[in-house]
Amino acid sequence: MTAVARKSEGRAARRASPVRSPARALAPAREQEPRSLAERAYELLVRKITRLEAAPGAVLVEKALMEEFGIGRTPIREAMQRLAIERLVDHSPNRGMFVSEITATDVQQIYEFRAVLDGYAAALAAMRATPEQVRELALLHKKLLRATEDDDVNEYVTLDRQFYRVLAEAAHNGLVADSIPRIFNLHLRLWFFISKKTGDWHAIAASHQEMTRDVVAALERRDPGKARHAMESYIARRNQDVKKIL
Repeated sequence: MTAVARKSEGRAARRASPVRSPARALAPAREQEPRSLAERAYELLVRKITRLEAAPGAVLVEKALMEEFGIGRTPIREAMQRLAIERLVDHSPNRGMFVSEITATDVQQIYEFRAVLDGYAAALAAMRATPEQVRELALLHKKLLRATEDDDVNEYVTLDRQFYRVLAEAAHNGLVADSIPRIFNLHLRLWFFISKKTGDWHAIAASHQEMTRDVVAALERRDPGKARHAMESYIARRNQDVKKIL
């Protein structure tokens, strides 16, 4: 091919190639913004529902939530749809979206599923966790103790979420890692429900910390049976606590 031919072909290729406009170049950033707002709306709704600021059975009014959170309608709707999948929100053709009730049947199903899922995750983690993950779980256990002593429930909840996340990752099973965070918010709402009814979250925290202590010890010894037992025993106690209240 001659130099002239190559130049001619290059000019033709440039003419044929679509030119990205500044608007198109910025499109990905604009596409990410609604997802970010939806995530923010989700986090705010999770806090509102799990801490019973939105009571079980309460109607979720989009306009009111938009004003409260300072977030538009679409992100709010996306967040509520996500929470409906997680069973924290229900939809009724006549009532709209509302916070799911806490019933004896729902509680039974939640704790039955948690016993299977969390117990199995603990057993897998005892066999598969890396030394770094075991050390991180041990550190989180100590931080949970400190948060209780400091009477810092916000810090406690944050650390508790981290503990379950690390435990799920330590199981080295993608499906387990995806499922545990989704069930965590249901568990968290029941945790606040028990705390509100009893008037003392420290007693529940003490029982929880016995579980984290025993799970960590089982992971350090690579004992899946004891890890599963520690988790399942704790879940059974929480189930009985809720049944007494309901």
